[in-house]
Amino acid sequence: MPYAVDFDTVSTVGLESSPVAAALAGLRANEARYFKNKYGHVFTVEPASDAGSTIDWVNRILEEERSIVISSRPLEATAFQVEDIRIAYVFYENGLSINVMYTVDDSGMRAVGFKLSDGMEIPEELASFKFARQKSKLAGTIRGSYFVIKNEY
Repeated sequence: MPYAVDFDTVSTVGLESSPVAAALAGLRANEARYFKNKYGHVFTVEPASDAGSTIDWVNRILEEERSIVISSRPLEATAFQVEDIRIAYVFYENGLSINVMYTVDDSGMRAVGFKLSDGMEIPEELASFKFARQKSKLAGTIRGSYFVIKNEY
């Protein structure tokens, strides 16, 4: 069942099995607020069991670009397009959020972003990345990193 993320009242709906559920919910709400404010888009997620094609697309990019395989279980995902950017998010049980921003125009920016919920360790498969810190009223301290996508997906 799809869930429209409310950033006014942060909820752990769909994320309850995460050991950092409250922080992950704050991170998800932070993303929802960004897309609502910037694009007027309502950030709606669905259970991972219903989002196989989105998760497969993200996994394919991670594997082919950097040989990364995420060991944590995906809990939720979403895919949508705003303006000329195709966007996908996957939220994992360990507190990790991965997003793909893929400009449809060939000359545009394409990247994979990683965000770590407050209180989680850096996953072993992402140990080679440097993470910058960002403060968020909804999510506490978010640590983030990214890489540029080089191939076509």
